[in-house]
Amino acid sequence: MKTRLTQKQEVFCLKYFESGNAAEAARLANYSPQTADVIGRENLRKLTIQARLRELREKAGLTEDVSIASVHERKQILTVIGRARLTDFMTAGADGSWVDIGPENPHSGALQEITSRTEYDDKSADAAVITKIRLHDPVRAIDLLNKMDKIYQDGATVNIDNRHLEIIVRSENTKELLEEIAQGIEPHTVADD
Repeated sequence: MKTRLTQKQEVFCLKYFESGNAAEAARLANYSPQTADVIGRENLRKLTIQARLRELREKAGLTEDVSIASVHERKQILTVIGRARLTDFMTAGADGSWVDIGPENPHSGALQEITSRTEYDDKSADAAVITKIRLHDPVRAIDLLNKMDKIYQDGATVNIDNRHLEIIVRSENTKELLEEIAQGIEPHTVADD
């Protein structure tokens, strides 16, 4: 017999599957923010939750050996992109400078495109290798980091203009109270309708 999850546990599983962050998943599932870290870790030890996460991975076509980059890993990659400069890939040598690119370069995640061509002089004698490097957009990386950290929200921005306020009133008592406020009269106490 399959053990059912509570509503909070199901939301926890879905949010953990999306983010890979147990504490954040617990907060989003409306567990107490003060205990979200502990509850997140405890939830991951529960067999029913482990089974649900396996089910979600299977539905998404992911195998057990495929791991999704955690929030921390994604932030590290975006940070590399945000901080990378072209000079990170240049090394000066005795005969000029050359490009230093490879997986051992800690900034290689910032590379978007590399093209290389050889140009010869008009006598086809002296060759020069021209290498172009294009980096990922650091502003976009910073924007994504800000969204991940909820520094600002995606979507419409609400501009609150306190010079104009429209209130829809459905009760007569509340309407009278608002009229008194608008006229500058000290409002009297009105019982809730």
